Amino acid sequence: MPDSSRPLRKLGFLTIGLFDPANPAAGHESTLQMIGLGERLGFDSAWLRHRHLQFGISSPIAVMAAASQRTSRIELGTAVTPLGWENPLRLAEDLATVDLLAGGRINPGLSVGEPMHYDTVKHELYPDSLDVEDFSYARVERFARLVSGEPVREFSGKQGVVEEFSNRVEPHSPGLRERLWYGAGSMKSAAWAGANGFNLLSSSVVFPEPGQEPDFALIQQSQIRAYREAAAASPDPGRARVSQGLVVIPTDSASAQQQEKYRRYVAERTPRTRAPQGPKGMLFAADLLGTSEEIAEQLYAHAGFREVDEVAFALPFSFAHEDYVQILTDIAGKLGPALGWAPAAPSVS
Repeated sequence: MPDSSRPLRKLGFLTIGLFDPANPAAGHESTLQMIGLGERLGFDSAWLRHRHLQFGISSPIAVMAAASQRTSRIELGTAVTPLGWENPLRLAEDLATVDLLAGGRINPGLSVGEPMHYDTVKHELYPDSLDVEDFSYARVERFARLVSGEPVREFSGKQGVVEEFSNRVEPHSPGLRERLWYGAGSMKSAAWAGANGFNLLSSSVVFPEPGQEPDFALIQQSQIRAYREAAAASPDPGRARVSQGLVVIPTDSASAQQQEKYRRYVAERTPRTRAPQGPKGMLFAADLLGTSEEIAEQLYAHAGFREVDEVAFALPFSFAHEDYVQILTDIAGKLGPALGWAPAAPSVS
């Protein structure tokens, strides 16, 4: 087996939560069942992608609230919530509420920028302010201040007989600010996250710098190092967690039919990993398919993976529930231990 001087400390998984538009409840229930399975298998975290006007989870906060009542230990996160779709104050209220319901297990992952396909939805999303909305880092900075409990206004106190008002976002969940993550894919965004007290979510997509060799692993490595350098120089260098999120598909217990399905899936997606995509030269990581031993060898050879001791492996899209059960079971039972990880102890009721 491969050897690593840094065993994997935390193991999580990421799902898009797909559903049939004719029967969306079943897909959401499947996601909740996977989170429950993840806790039983000893995973440290479960993360939800955030999708709008698609057939994937559009309200991960609601799903995390439901999952928090079915589980007791596993951490729950978003990877990522695009803040361009959100009112930071309302989002801060919702996340703090769910974090309290979950006993401090919520890990919000965030990103900024103009919403995807903004021209097609801006008249519904921001009909009165579509030309002046600020989608810059200032939006996530404002959100972080609100989560941390900084004053929103001067007004507070009792009004009338029963109404009492606060000058900060309520409820306040202590510790939530320290569990905010930023999804970065460029050197600039990684360094910004480190300098501003966010943990770093590094995924299967990166954007190279001008003139940088289009090698996904080396680019990801350079971004993680830039993040840590910026975090070390920040006013609060103690928090600088980094999680990597590659797609892994272990086949240890997969049937012959499942293995054939997985090979077709990876073959269809592989061409996009061979060259930069689009005007920004976006690079996709290759999906890792094989036995857990084979995947572990590939990970130990990956420059980005060698920089981290936390992962949230991304589950492939469009598979059946039983496929995800097999994949999660193999990740927890075979791949994680091959990377030096040990499952969390079962919760005591």
